[in-house]
Amino acid sequence: MSIDATDKKLLRLLQEDSKRTHKFYATQLGLSTTAVYERIKKLERSGVVSRYTAVLNKEKVHKSFVAFCHVKLLQHSKEFVLQFEKDIAALEEVVSCFHLAGDYDYLLKIQLEDMPAYRHFLVSKLTAIPHIGSTQSAFVISEVKDSTHIPL
Repeated sequence: MSIDATDKKLLRLLQEDSKRTHKFYATQLGLSTTAVYERIKKLERSGVVSRYTAVLNKEKVHKSFVAFCHVKLLQHSKEFVLQFEKDIAALEEVVSCFHLAGDYDYLLKIQLEDMPAYRHFLVSKLTAIPHIGSTQSAFVISEVKDSTHIPL
């Protein structure tokens, strides 16, 4: 599916606030509400828009402690990689997991209440996963930028 300039503008608007009315988007784009509705449906059907979600205030839901954890596996066998990824996907504290090239195999973004909660997570959940060789953690001091937007 090709994405034209109007689709890109619409996608930017949806990333800013997907709860606006079709009338609002139509006004911003100079289109009819029907045209906006059809464009949104086309973007959803094609998979360009995969889902809608709410962005929560970390402090208000008591999950403002953010840690990044590098993980190195003992071996890079298909079995170890697939099992690790399955185990990580089941941990709700892990909000993002990236398979990396370089010194470490994975980078995890973990959100919890505080440092004691992170220690509990590390000791009772993360290190309980088989085939982990080593971990290295870093903690967020302040959030400079954290965006869910994909630049278009």
